[in-house]
Amino acid sequence: MPFKKLHPDILDTLARLEIETPTPFQEKSIPAIKSGANVFCTAANGSGKTTTLILTTLQKLKCEAVGSAPRAIVLVQNKEEALAMYDLFLNYTKYNDLRVYVGYEELHIDVQKSEIFEGIDILITTPKSMNKLFLLNGVSTSQLKIFSIDDAEFLLQKSDSSALISITQSIFKCQYVIYAEKSHPKLQRFENYFMERALRVSV
Repeated sequence: MPFKKLHPDILDTLARLEIETPTPFQEKSIPAIKSGANVFCTAANGSGKTTTLILTTLQKLKCEAVGSAPRAIVLVQNKEEALAMYDLFLNYTKYNDLRVYVGYEELHIDVQKSEIFEGIDILITTPKSMNKLFLLNGVSTSQLKIFSIDDAEFLLQKSDSSALISITQSIFKCQYVIYAEKSHPKLQRFENYFMERALRVSV
């Protein structure tokens, strides 16, 4: 079972949250993501995609704070989803020292820059906010290990997909994982930009 091979801190958290058995999607996706490959994940709502995103992010960072630059980025559509994702991450990081930060367009960019500068491990943000941080040298990606996108259908909008492509062109190397309900040609096209040799997990 994939849960048995996760970091001990994650297993303790799963026990605390009374999550005992992985979903069929998690059984397939967690080993693929742990392999370090880029992965396209498609599954219906309620299959455990967001929980998988959180678990594999914590696994990648070994549940410990390191340095000051973010080592994980989680991209979502808007402020509401960013704040919801932040709350979910806090459920899983309550008893470790990982530093989770949330940013969005409505939060002044200078505030984001100064708070990120204090040191974070996981950055939850939107495409436009992240792109603005890049343009203003407000965030370093030198230590980035994993870049995940939740409910990626919003990237079918040209403005968001353009912002994402601009962001990834500034990243030297990391693992990318895209989660969506259904596969779409516009999402698959990202393989030409930053999802080289991606695996595909579908349930």
